Amino acid sequence: MRIVLATANPSKAMEFEQILRPLLPEIEILPASLFLGNDWHVAETGATLEENAYLKATHVFERLWHPTIADDTGLEVAALDGLPGVHTARFAGPNATADENNALLLERLGGCIDRRARFRTVLCYRDRLRTIFAEGIVQGTIAEQPRGIHGFGYDPLFIPDGYDRSFAEMDPQEKHRISHRGRAATSLVSQLIALWNH
Repeated sequence: MRIVLATANPSKAMEFEQILRPLLPEIEILPASLFLGNDWHVAETGATLEENAYLKATHVFERLWHPTIADDTGLEVAALDGLPGVHTARFAGPNATADENNALLLERLGGCIDRRARFRTVLCYRDRLRTIFAEGIVQGTIAEQPRGIHGFGYDPLFIPDGYDRSFAEMDPQEKHRISHRGRAATSLVSQLIALWNH
């Protein structure tokens, strides 16, 4: 059996492969780019993370007819009333780089004392019989400046609760154990295994 990852972000695909491989050792985890190339794209027009994850999973599943997992992830900052949220990847514009998104976030926070934030990932699994959702949340704070060289996106700014290091200062395996994606993947896999063993 194989599962396709419906993401056009190679860093995210690699991270999901690293997370899912130990949880599903008998299953081939393959990026959608292997089948569709690197130019496929889904307009993320949903108003929620759940809607966007569903749009991506459905788009890839209906093209390949392989079981598919898609995600949408939001960084929700308390002092910004939950922004960037569903616009996390496009906070500084449609084609913004991670550095541009991080710079805008720091600018918007300015000297704000309340730097509480959370990462939330929603996964959507599609196959011929079912659609399943799973969620993972990690609470934390936003650093005053980028820290670390690992990870991607907002990882250099996000310090999970209980730690004094950003996600980008952690090695990948340590991050996966506590991250929003790791938690969402664990929840999804437990649902799938329960179904498969039923």
